[in-house]
Amino acid sequence: MIAQTVQLAFRIAFVWAGGFLLAVAVRALLPEQLGFTIAGKQGPLFIAFNRVGFWTCMWAAATVTVLVVIRAMIEDIGTGSVTGPIR
Repeated sequence: MIAQTVQLAFRIAFVWAGGFLLAVAVRALLPEQLGFTIAGKQGPLFIAFNRVGFWTCMWAAATVTVLVVIRAMIEDIGTGSVTGPIR
């Protein structure tokens, strides 16, 4: 049981490390002045593509983490295997 927990922790750590590396690479490669503008009541709001890419990578890492943890919890509860045992 502890081996599966440690393995799960490493998987989550790798996902977050990959998400951070990808987010930093996106932020570094995309220029600051490229983006899109949203019209608002108090004036236009400019959102750079590099910020969108950064937060998309962070959101993906969080989503994968939640899905992996939920899958592990379902398997731990004993309702059956969702996609097979964690290896």
